Amino acid sequence: MKKLELSFPSDTEIRFVRYFDAPRDLVWRGWTEAAHLEQWMTGPDGWTMEVVKNELRPGGAWEYVWRRSNGTEMRMHGVHQEVVAPEKLVSTENWGDPWPESINHLLLTEEQGRTRMTLTISYISKQARDNAAQTGMADGMEPSFARLDELLIRA
Repeated sequence: MKKLELSFPSDTEIRFVRYFDAPRDLVWRGWTEAAHLEQWMTGPDGWTMEVVKNELRPGGAWEYVWRRSNGTEMRMHGVHQEVVAPEKLVSTENWGDPWPESINHLLLTEEQGRTRMTLTISYISKQARDNAAQTGMADGMEPSFARLDELLIRA
């Protein structure tokens, strides 16, 4: 199973689960190193992504920028709260107004040579969670994860 699964474990959370056919250390590197992130976390086709900052330590800031050929730009930033390589990453995530800040809990577990990715996003309210879910975020994430699959195969 490779397809991204989405669930709602509480009124304020969205959970994504996906498997990668690679060891956890490799998935961790793909998820945390700028050179790799910029190759796969580009969202839908037609976008590029730049890691402006990624201070991978508790209290370290991160910032990503996505650009489309028509000049559209999206920015996201936050602060890493907990970094336990190669297993766990807890970070705040902020897209700017009107979106409230969320907290992302990434957990990577290795199961028989494969890695299970569990990403739980916690919002300040049910309304904030529902608004985020209605953006089509799962559809935007899956093409990126498919690119990560390809990157992991080449590693």
